[in-house]
Amino acid sequence: HGELWASNIKDFLAKKDWLDRPLHIISANLHSVMNSLYAKAALNGTHARQDFIDLVELLSQDAAKNQRRQVEQYALDNGMYFIEDQSGTSIGVQIFDLTEIDFDKLPDEIKGNKEEIQQEQPLILVMDDALGEQDYETMDELLKPYEVKETQTPINVHSISIMGKAGILCGDKGDIMVATAHVFEGTADNYPVENDLKKSDFEGYGLKVFEGPMVTVLGTSLQNKEILRFFLKSSWEAVGLEMEGAHYQKAIQAAAKIRKSIREDVTLRYAYYASDNPLITGATLASGSLGLEGVRPTYLVTMKILSKIF
Repeated sequence: HGELWASNIKDFLAKKDWLDRPLHIISANLHSVMNSLYAKAALNGTHARQDFIDLVELLSQDAAKNQRRQVEQYALDNGMYFIEDQSGTSIGVQIFDLTEIDFDKLPDEIKGNKEEIQQEQPLILVMDDALGEQDYETMDELLKPYEVKETQTPINVHSISIMGKAGILCGDKGDIMVATAHVFEGTADNYPVENDLKKSDFEGYGLKVFEGPMVTVLGTSLQNKEILRFFLKSSWEAVGLEMEGAHYQKAIQAAAKIRKSIREDVTLRYAYYASDNPLITGATLASGSLGLEGVRPTYLVTMKILSKIF
């Protein structure tokens, strides 16, 4: 499934003659990048004068179905391409041609040099997050060269950014975690990462931020408090737990450091927002979703990633 999924993406890039254009990969909620780039322009009028977070909170409400449809259609008309999944992975993909973005209508939080963007012609590929081992499979296949009749063409990956929900061990729902390494639960495998995102990037926005190792777990209900306290209190000093980090990093460092199918100095970014704290009764996943509480951290992480790319 992962091989077919990645082949469809690279076929699309090849048909557009985009294989050599700078590519920035983001694993994230499909709505967050699209809304960050287009909501302000698409909802031109009273909504566009709102604070950006107020605007995306409006879009997150059940009653905003028409506005969400309006943003999506505007995006499709202005540089966003959606690749339909035909592989059975259920992982949607969006590709954004940044040369088609209206820079005058971007949120203030995203800064960029229009002339440089037009000259370099970067692309953003957003892939919906999978779970666990599937993340390795999809990233591993995506980072392989495009192959036609024994001719291999590497894709020009400049950065890979991973964002998502995670359990936090030292804070509360809605807080942010910046990964310095991923430790794979149940094994001796660990993956230090030189993260382009830092704790300081998220300070001053009214949310607590924690920086440190993340534990990549096998599932959401397979830990107990003793194990989690060990990761938190021991010299591991883990700040949270998630399900994709080690899988992604294993595929990325193999492609960059061993197979040399992407540039060795590819920029990496890992940040998570807390969906729960499994050590606190009443703050676990069973206590319910974040709802609108999750909007601010979701878009703060998204904006920081986009501002780094721009």
